[in-house]
This record gives sequence, C-alpha cells and structure tokens, in this order.
Amino acid sequence: MIRTPRILHLSSLVLALVSLTPAQVTDESQSGSEKLEGTWFTQVSIRDCTTGAVLRTFPSLGNYLQGGTSTDTTTGISPSLRSPGFGTCEKTGGQTYSAVALAFLFNPAGAWTGMQKLTHTIKLKGDVIDYTSTVEFFDTEGKVTTTGCATAVGHRL
Repeated sequence: MIRTPRILHLSSLVLALVSLTPAQVTDESQSGSEKLEGTWFTQVSIRDCTTGAVLRTFPSLGNYLQGGTSTDTTTGISPSLRSPGFGTCEKTGGQTYSAVALAFLFNPAGAWTGMQKLTHTIKLKGDVIDYTSTVEFFDTEGKVTTTGCATAVGHRL
C-alpha cells in the first residue's frame, strides 16, 4: 500500500531536483560546438559495475538547455514503461559537466511503480560527447531497489 506522506516526500524531492538553479551551463566565450547546450544522440552501454563488461547497448537522446535544465528519452526502456527524464546540469570545469535526471516508471498496466535517477559525468569535445553514468531505481516509497552503471558516446544533432 502506498503511503501518502511518502508520495508527498518523493514528489517534493522530484520538484526540488528539477527546480534547482544550477550554475550556468554555457560560457559566453565558447563557440557553439564547445557548449553542452543542444540535442545529443548517444549510444548507451549498460555495464557490469564490477567488471565494466558491456551488458547491452541502445540509442538515447539528451537535450541540454541554457540555464541548466535537461530532458532525455531512451530506447532502453519502452516509452509505455518510462516517462521522459527531466533534470538539471551544470558545468564543473573545462569541458566537463554534471547532470541529474529523474523519470517515472510504470508497469504494463500503466500503474506507477517508481522512479529512475540518472547521474552523469559528461565530457565534451567539440561535437562529441562522452558520459559516465550511474543509475538508481526507486520504488514508490523512495527506497532504492536496484543500481547500475553505464557509459555513452555520441554526437550533436
């Protein structure tokens, strides 16, 4: 049974993460190809966190906006089972960024089953992007049920 206080707490966490105002994502002195801002097509590799072995790969899209917000969508989970991800991003130095995104998860009947949190370290080189990521899955009470690791490489659209 879902407890209303837990849902409200989890909903507040989502709202807080999405509405945070991080450092500016872009640097006005950079050219367009040196900014994270834009839409990126990536090939994601889910990895064994211990050995680094690739378990499977799939394409994904990430969109980073001026002001530090992001959205994502993926072929890794059916769109009927995962909402688009929404999050924040910030520049952490040079051509390195950090990003966090949350997505809602559902069962095949359409009932909400929890959330997915992606935490990325992003390296940018011109129109090429490289991610190292962790993923956490939460149940509807906000408890971590599964964790994982991934990498991704891609290019600007």
